[in-house]
Amino acid sequence: MHQMGGVAIVKIKAVIFDIGQTLVCYPVPLNWSILYRPAFESIAEKHKLNITENEYKHISEVLTKYNTRINPREIEVSSNTIFNEILNGTNISSEYLDVIKNGFYSFFRNDVQIYADAVETLREIKSRNILIGTLSDVAYGMDNSYALEDIKPLLKYIDIPFTSNDVGYRKPNRKGLEILSGKMNVLPSEMIFVGDEKKDVECAINEGAISVLINRDNEEKKYGQTYVIKELKELVTIVK
Repeated sequence: MHQMGGVAIVKIKAVIFDIGQTLVCYPVPLNWSILYRPAFESIAEKHKLNITENEYKHISEVLTKYNTRINPREIEVSSNTIFNEILNGTNISSEYLDVIKNGFYSFFRNDVQIYADAVETLREIKSRNILIGTLSDVAYGMDNSYALEDIKPLLKYIDIPFTSNDVGYRKPNRKGLEILSGKMNVLPSEMIFVGDEKKDVECAINEGAISVLINRDNEEKKYGQTYVIKELKELVTIVK
């Protein structure tokens, strides 16, 4: 770090990205509650399962329990924990666990699109010998095989792709950034964390990292972030 015009200038050595609505657009509501039943009806139809009204009610109650938009938590819960709890209250055999998980997660991942400037931005950051990672909270314990599949074209630029499954904690808990800082051998102050939500900014602040809020709409958002950008490609100017 050096001084320029009385302002401390820090060399950026790592950029960490949230995934959903930051690198990837998921065209579904942040709160999936209204889609629980359609998702399970789709699974039932495809696999010829008979789900009763009482079972649909149970399924909704379990998913609501683990819905972090309704019941926030910082400790992550595995997909097997959630879906075994669902199956235990139905007549569906435990042999269908992976089938049910796959059907549920796939229902919400239809029409997923990587933002148009994501590849260009990560390529440019990587060309500057800056390390790249991800730190994303997964929905309902979604396994990394699903979450990281959604950024498959970007993985060649990402040194450490992390989700809350790897960390065991969810944002704004700082643990994920703390682990990434150690693995990358960079100081938190040399790290940028980019996300689209208040909890992303708070996570960066909690770890002492530089916070960048990506705000693609015109709504004013003051979460204490260091920078605000409207497009990913604006990051290139910041890392310079």
